[in-house]
Amino acid sequence: MPRAPKAAPQAPSTMKELKDTLWKAADKLRGSMDASQYKDVILGLVFLKYVSDAFDERRAGIRAELAADNYDEEQIADLIDDIDEYTGRGVFWVPANARWGFLAESAKGTTVGGVEKSIGLLIDEAMDAVMQSNPQLAGTLPRIFNRDSVDQRRLGELIDLFNSARFASQGQGGSDGRRARDLLGEVYEYFLEKFAAAEGKRGGEFYTPAGVVRVLVELLQPTHGRVYDPACGSGGMFVQAEKFIDAHHGEGSDISVYGQELNERTWRMAKMNLAIHGLSGNLGPRWGDTFARDLHPDMQADFVMANPPFNIKDWSRNEEDPRWRFGVPPAGNANYAWIQHILSKLAPGGAAGVVMANGSMSSNSGGEGKIRAEIVEADLVSCMVALPTQLFRSTGIPVCVWFFAKDKGARAGEVLFIDARNLGHMVDRAERALSDDDIAKIAGTFHAWRGIESDAALDEYADVPGFAYSATLAEIKAADYALTPGRYVGAAEVEDDGEPIEEKLARLRVELEAQFAKSARLADAVREQLRRVDV
Repeated sequence: MPRAPKAAPQAPSTMKELKDTLWKAADKLRGSMDASQYKDVILGLVFLKYVSDAFDERRAGIRAELAADNYDEEQIADLIDDIDEYTGRGVFWVPANARWGFLAESAKGTTVGGVEKSIGLLIDEAMDAVMQSNPQLAGTLPRIFNRDSVDQRRLGELIDLFNSARFASQGQGGSDGRRARDLLGEVYEYFLEKFAAAEGKRGGEFYTPAGVVRVLVELLQPTHGRVYDPACGSGGMFVQAEKFIDAHHGEGSDISVYGQELNERTWRMAKMNLAIHGLSGNLGPRWGDTFARDLHPDMQADFVMANPPFNIKDWSRNEEDPRWRFGVPPAGNANYAWIQHILSKLAPGGAAGVVMANGSMSSNSGGEGKIRAEIVEADLVSCMVALPTQLFRSTGIPVCVWFFAKDKGARAGEVLFIDARNLGHMVDRAERALSDDDIAKIAGTFHAWRGIESDAALDEYADVPGFAYSATLAEIKAADYALTPGRYVGAAEVEDDGEPIEEKLARLRVELEAQFAKSARLADAVREQLRRVDV
């Protein structure tokens, strides 16, 4: 009986299927490339697809506008290539040889002027063309596609897949109208997360789990003004801030983004990530060490959100640095250098959220205890949140979030402690995630405490044993300025089951004696089996 022909593979129909399909296809390209080069290749392609789609979308819009004004085809042809019509709307100008349609047609390579060019060379030339046409991208995009380590056949296949994939969100009722470039932004974020997981510890250098970032964003609500991250990684804090604004019907243009990043490759990723989300950020003219050279020396931020590297032992320390207002941080640990740098950046009325290793809340080594006491007495600490373990694949170090505020309003002289260590759920054997409800519980408690209106805010704040406690500065001083939430929130209340304590003890004693007797019988049975083996 003849074998039935194989069914043609179905195109991905949901956003998850699309992202998973693209990741599996991209993973085939890994070959002999090291992880960082592979990451640059894939994210570079996603970015090029984004700028081309955005350009095509704007080009179609210009054509429709001109046609509606009764321009003829000749006039449209003259006006449709006016670069200002693109850049004035925040769209990058994409030269003809960098447009996705051209690259898709040449996925197997092509001949130009009698010279055979591989798809890798064409992509490198496309990257050059985009950077030359858009000075703000100069030095940002990768030019590594024509190297020997990049499999040109598989690169062409990946171009084909990107070209055929439907970048539209599909649901029960079909497309929900979201633009293709917004979905490419989701793909970019998804790939960043997958690369971070694949690279393990090194992945933590550029990626902060979305749930952790959302804790900062939901508590701070950065809807306006200057938003700063002194160790910005791939820009995740800024992207989540933009999403928060969008969810609350604001505009991304309501915030001005400032950041700095030490690692060159990560700085490039951040620049692309901001561009792909329509955010024009100032990440400095190049990458650089925040301690050695602050690229935004005079900038005062309304909001600071950061996940700086923990417990750095070798950092650029200058004892005379004016940022050390509360004391010179020890040479062997930069945690309090990050904290004081961030405090130095806060504008009047500014607020900050900083992810730190748990040790920062109670350490007294190298003068850290004295620095912490000075910061507490200056009434700058607003809230301390202890997070659950295993949120970061890159480190097993338990983490917390410090929240600072220049103006605590009616809560002056108090600090809110939240112990969220029991929240979250395991997504696999190695990683825990915070749910929307978990984040809403933390944010709602803080907003109720501050008296801030929000979707998550409780009607009225009240201490919750085992979870939340509002402590006075005097209480914190009595605890030697330790800021570990567990010291203040106490134990959670245990629900009374109604059984009198005497009866419960008697019952438990009977059950325990029965278990002892069972254990003894099992031990005798094992000994008997061992004696038979010896015989």
